[in-house]
Amino acid sequence: MFSSKFSLPGVIRNVRMVTSTAPEAELAPIEQAKKRAAFACGEKYVQSGCRLGVGSGSTVKYLVEYLKQGYQNGQLKDIICVPTSFLTKQWLIESGLPVSDLDAHPELDVCIDGADEVDGQFTCIKGGGGCLAQEKIVQTAAKHFYVIADYLKDSKHLGDRYPAVPIEVLPPASQPLLRSIPRDEGGSCQLRQATKKCGPVVTDNGNFIIDWQFEKNVSGRDWLAIQQRLANTPGIVETGLFIGCVDAVFFAYSDGSVKEIVNTKKH
Repeated sequence: MFSSKFSLPGVIRNVRMVTSTAPEAELAPIEQAKKRAAFACGEKYVQSGCRLGVGSGSTVKYLVEYLKQGYQNGQLKDIICVPTSFLTKQWLIESGLPVSDLDAHPELDVCIDGADEVDGQFTCIKGGGGCLAQEKIVQTAAKHFYVIADYLKDSKHLGDRYPAVPIEVLPPASQPLLRSIPRDEGGSCQLRQATKKCGPVVTDNGNFIIDWQFEKNVSGRDWLAIQQRLANTPGIVETGLFIGCVDAVFFAYSDGSVKEIVNTKKH
């Protein structure tokens, strides 16, 4: 256990080492890392009575495992789980956890989700799994937002680890947007194609996803301004840019350690 502090441009990150006592099955090292991050975050920030937004993706599956264990052994009582995707909802139901939605619980205590990349300013790219709009809706309803990820998602600048920003779009707008986004913002765009069906990926909301491969190594890029321009573009439902909302990130490493990196600008 140790504690340290170091600074990056415009932000101070407090780092604490956290260990999880959760038993591990025979998992690949990267999966073990994901599980440690999920369990460490759950142990610290999920309590009895918590109204919890539950994210999507492979790391969140281990969070659901943690919630199941805590709920069944009585350590987590009266929790409410609001999922961010159809698949997460199925995981929660199969685990016997109390499931609700934002209609019944429009204000949440905590949201915990994964990320495809987190940079030094705590800006995230999300949406690799196609659930970005619902993830952002649930995240916005929560008082606190925590990200769980393996060390491969940690980067200095967006684009170092993940090559594109997912953008959920209305189907009739997809072809015009495939042309206008690169023209206005640079880079290139592709309509995400499904792997087990002919045609594009269709989100839980019935929309398409455009992956915007932005130009790398552009100094002084203002992600907030880009998010605002894209969000104001007709046909765009939401982007996978999560800016200024992360309270802390749990990064897990292959040596068994987990770092909690706190965004002191939010505390």
